[in-house]
Amino acid sequence: MLPSTDDIAKFISIAPEATEGKALIFLQEASSFDEALDRFYENPHRYSNVAAASRPDLRLQSDHADMGALPPSYELHISSVNGTERSSHKNVVTEAGDVRARDEQEMQNMLLEIQIKCQIYNTDIEPEHEASEFMACTCEIHQYQRRKVARLDVQEMWSKAVMYPGEKAYHDCYQSSVFSNNPYIRIPSAYGIAYTTLQRPDATRYTNSVRQTIALNVTLNNKAQATIDAMEPQCDIWALDEPDNGSATSSPVENKSAPAASSIGPLKSSKLSNFRRALSISSLNRSSSKTEEMFTRARKLRREILEEEIGRWPDLEWRKIVAAYQEKVGMKQKIAELRAKRPIQYLHLLRAGYFEPIPIAWATRASNPLKFRIEGLSGWRGITPAWRGYENTAEERLYWVLNHREGNTGPRMKPDMISALEMARARMATAVEPPPAYYSMDDTFRLQRLPESYSLQVMPPPFTPFDLPETATDNTMILLDVSGSMDFDPLRPLYTQYLVTGFARSNQPKNKDVAKAIIRRFTDAMSIHDQNLHGYQLVTFANKADYIGFINHSNFNDMWRNVKLGGGTRVMTGWQKIKDLHFQRHSESATYHPVYGWQAGPRTPMLRLLLLLDGEATDMDEFELDLLGLSWVHVTIFLIGVDGCPHHHRHANELQRISEVNPHVSFVDAQGNTPERYVTHELLKRHLGYDVPMAEFERLEHWPASAEPPVYQE
Repeated sequence: MLPSTDDIAKFISIAPEATEGKALIFLQEASSFDEALDRFYENPHRYSNVAAASRPDLRLQSDHADMGALPPSYELHISSVNGTERSSHKNVVTEAGDVRARDEQEMQNMLLEIQIKCQIYNTDIEPEHEASEFMACTCEIHQYQRRKVARLDVQEMWSKAVMYPGEKAYHDCYQSSVFSNNPYIRIPSAYGIAYTTLQRPDATRYTNSVRQTIALNVTLNNKAQATIDAMEPQCDIWALDEPDNGSATSSPVENKSAPAASSIGPLKSSKLSNFRRALSISSLNRSSSKTEEMFTRARKLRREILEEEIGRWPDLEWRKIVAAYQEKVGMKQKIAELRAKRPIQYLHLLRAGYFEPIPIAWATRASNPLKFRIEGLSGWRGITPAWRGYENTAEERLYWVLNHREGNTGPRMKPDMISALEMARARMATAVEPPPAYYSMDDTFRLQRLPESYSLQVMPPPFTPFDLPETATDNTMILLDVSGSMDFDPLRPLYTQYLVTGFARSNQPKNKDVAKAIIRRFTDAMSIHDQNLHGYQLVTFANKADYIGFINHSNFNDMWRNVKLGGGTRVMTGWQKIKDLHFQRHSESATYHPVYGWQAGPRTPMLRLLLLLDGEATDMDEFELDLLGLSWVHVTIFLIGVDGCPHHHRHANELQRISEVNPHVSFVDAQGNTPERYVTHELLKRHLGYDVPMAEFERLEHWPASAEPPVYQE
């Protein structure tokens, strides 16, 4: 591609470790911006020996690149930043995170592969294989365990960066060290008596292990939170004088117990009174020393907070974005209280980026500080004092935000594994026959000649509008999950208590076929509603995002051939692409920040997004966190599920909780043989922002025969 100066600036904002010269070369050698980023993250040192200065032809091309690919205002509204501001801020947490991120995803993938091969389907169970010689066994389980031992220095570095005063690090690599302070060492294993052969978990033992782990998590979390609360400064660190001020260094306690000199000569004192006086003076000296030590620690804490704040938010523009984020998320008051009354915890969370938007660079990284696993049994810590029980750092931060918003009526606790599964089973039990008024002979399962009966469905809560109804200036876009599971034969897990022991086939269409049918119905109805024959932009995502183009009634089948399936489920890659497309069209009302990306202005049109998922994205918590700080987007989520699958209903419960706390997010789900007309009607209500009457919906379903085929233009 022929990169513009804008492309180079954006590349560096996403990959701050790259120089302008390196960004220029990667962009010039790739056919697209995304391809250049992918190549950089695969091998950032590929062009290390090629200096930008030695390629004046490339720099000349960049400076005179054709800007016609983007609206003229797009270039003008990108904030200009110098090299110092563009470089990423570093502290002990970010440095430890950078080291951990190097092989974090590789370790997670390695564990997942072993679990699948060992037919272990509960992600919290690590395979076990007893052998007489730990280092001699060549099986994959012991190879993974040896990798864990080799990673202990990384774990120690991470622990030191995120631990609170008085805490101790630990691990579960007992081959390396017998003593590790691991409080979970007494939790029973999910396996039976050890043998040299490969083992399978036992359902009863696993249930016992999970219950004891949950109870221990609660105890340790409460203790850790109470301990750090008690260690917070007993004085107001923001009211202290500076060290060179005499009133700050002098003791605030006056020695009123010392005897005064007598006007008639020295007082007579016995040996006992001299002893008492000595004790009193010694006690006062100790008290004065402790007080001065307390003030010294308080001043140091204050200085560290101010240095971190200045480093993270170096200019007025930065601070305005952060303040706006805190206001929109509803944490402004709580954060101010934390800074004033609990500064130790404030500093820890500040270093981890809790008080600012998610950097756009994280969306493209395979591993970032919101993708780290939290493992109480293994000693991989989270950020907050009560980190035990969360799956990863994104989930931990999401629940911290939800619990620190203004107007919060009580703590929102993450359901433990047992509670989450029981709630999923309870939700599944509420499923009923779908409304007969929506039955149709052209539903996908009927066209594929599967059993002609609809699956029971859980009815969504009555529609309640929040955002204003759709206007002519609103921008409708579609984001589609194309991970490998969309093309799998639908399977549901089989449980023995809380242990997954296998999977069973469900006689229903593949998720990709249901998604295609819903998108076709939705876009046709929206085109009639908006009188928009040009269509709507479609983006797909798996491990990376792809822009398909404008999809409409005439080109639907042709465009659908460009949809490629396979890979993981990283919704943030697709969400970043959606935001870029939206702001390219509306850049005149927005600004671009090198770290936080596009910032909507008061006149930026509303983005209305339809998101189709067939399961939980690996970074769904990041996505939900990002949405909490945005008021210019309304997201309607459609979750496609397998009939009778507890995992589907567990994810549905999570999405329902998010839609309850964030009114800019709506949610509809369906399982099994889906009543597609019913789903489409419910999606339209939430997407358009008003209760679409049945008569109007039926009108929107029928494409007018008089409509001329649109002229497709990208």
